[in-house]
Amino acid sequence: MKKLLLVLIILIAFLGSVYGASTSGFAITYGETTYNNPSYKSTVNTYFQSHTDKNLSTFNTKVVTASQVNQIAKNITGRTYNSNQIFSCALVDLSYSQGIKIIVDSSKINTVTSKMYANALKSTGITNGYVVVTSPVSATGESALTGVLESYEVAVGTSIPEEAKKAATEELYTETQIANQTGQSTDKIAELFDQAQQEVQKQNLQDPTQIKTIVINVANSMNINLTDSQAQDIANALANSQKVQGSLTDFKNQLEAATQQASQSQGILNQIKNYLQSFADYIMSFFGG
Repeated sequence: MKKLLLVLIILIAFLGSVYGASTSGFAITYGETTYNNPSYKSTVNTYFQSHTDKNLSTFNTKVVTASQVNQIAKNITGRTYNSNQIFSCALVDLSYSQGIKIIVDSSKINTVTSKMYANALKSTGITNGYVVVTSPVSATGESALTGVLESYEVAVGTSIPEEAKKAATEELYTETQIANQTGQSTDKIAELFDQAQQEVQKQNLQDPTQIKTIVINVANSMNINLTDSQAQDIANALANSQKVQGSLTDFKNQLEAATQQASQSQGILNQIKNYLQSFADYIMSFFGG
């Protein structure tokens, strides 16, 4: 009987690793600075493990380099990163079935919020998944978007078009700049972007002039004072996001398929684990009685 219980316990624990190894939908990206520093990597993994019930060893992993970040962001932000400056890391789990949930380690990521990441991801057609963003040291979180997008690419198994990545990066960077310039919270500016983007998508607009009118109207309704230049910057960012939507069809289809697979597999795994746990509890009741 004791041997049977031991087998059940081992089987329950082992199912998670078998499941993770046999399905897609799970990915972690490490900034190259963090990946090459065992202490930093351990800190990040500890944070990730505290925010998921899955074994990290079952996740597909990839390293995000400075050259990758620069390729996407350099012409937008004007910043160039070195290989010793890429700290941020991201985890993506597509088995999450309740829309999108983004956890940002605010003790380390000090500028970009979950709402800002959600807006940027929406620009690339991503509206579902469980995302965790952290860093072993203090960071703005702007360059972390590259890692989040890479995590989705790994989890889905399909690339996001470069122009879509750049549009998402431009949107995130513009949000940060507008928040700094207006003195508004980043989340309030993110809400401004979200409301304006919803209206732009509803009307299927790509003309910055038309979008600018929407931006001004939304800003006024939220009591946010924008200069003409700021309203134009927001309109340009939203227009660029709209223009790349046509290139995202294949990625969106693959994302939907990967999400369904991960969710279904998670459901099956949970049923098996619950059955085995119930059986183990039933056996243990004899000893307790």
